[in-house]
Amino acid sequence: MTVGIIGLGLIGGSMAKAYHKAGHTVLGLDNHKVTEGWAMLSGIINGNLDNKADIGKCELILIAICPEAAVEWLRNNSEFISKDALVIDLCGNKRIVCEAGFALAREYGYTFAGGHPMAGLHVSGIKNSREDLFLDQPMVIVPPRYDDIVLYDRIKHALAPAGFGKITYTTAEDHDKMIAFTSQLAHVVSNAYVKSPRATGHKGMSAGSYKDLTRVARLDENMWSELFMENRDNLTAEIDLLINELTKYRDAMNAGNREKLTELLREGRIAKEIAD
Repeated sequence: MTVGIIGLGLIGGSMAKAYHKAGHTVLGLDNHKVTEGWAMLSGIINGNLDNKADIGKCELILIAICPEAAVEWLRNNSEFISKDALVIDLCGNKRIVCEAGFALAREYGYTFAGGHPMAGLHVSGIKNSREDLFLDQPMVIVPPRYDDIVLYDRIKHALAPAGFGKITYTTAEDHDKMIAFTSQLAHVVSNAYVKSPRATGHKGMSAGSYKDLTRVARLDENMWSELFMENRDNLTAEIDLLINELTKYRDAMNAGNREKLTELLREGRIAKEIAD
């Protein structure tokens, strides 16, 4: 299979390594030509995807760039994509990409599905990519149709080299609501948490809790600000819920009400048990 990968950062680079290891021909494209060259010299890709004719050779195209850039690439290149190709984006938000992707796929005759691999690291770039990054990790797919078993099987086999543990199918709307809670809110909280003046003096007085809560604070502000703004309706709703809950804890302590504080902590412990 010939696989085209748009964007050779952590996600795209890891996909390239996984498919290359599985014996597929991988063609890559990145805005930074140094990254493309490094990927070629390192044997991560077999060639670049600069030539429009090569786009038509790809049986699978994975788009691993920010949503707005993904939409732009699809608009500029859909006419070159083979009608037999499967195109899956790997963006963090789904509504904006799927709306454009489904429409362009209908117009030009190829198959498009939204995708979001539930895996990542607190570092970025192709040099941090790993061929096993997605091994046994969840993958979320937004399909164009929800009653097409043949398409589901096609997607499953196309993604097999990445090694995902489970594929979950959902709508773009439900994805963006859930990801606001499971990922984006966590990044906001982590990023805000380390702004405490105590953060610079944590060494020697911090352990697992600090590390867990601050792992994703070191984010790519350009990418995440785009994701947050595109999904701001869902993300601000989650932030409002969190502020409301935090206010309850603060008010209980300010009032010296240990019974209320204990109740709130109990509610949180039970909520975690139920969630898991």
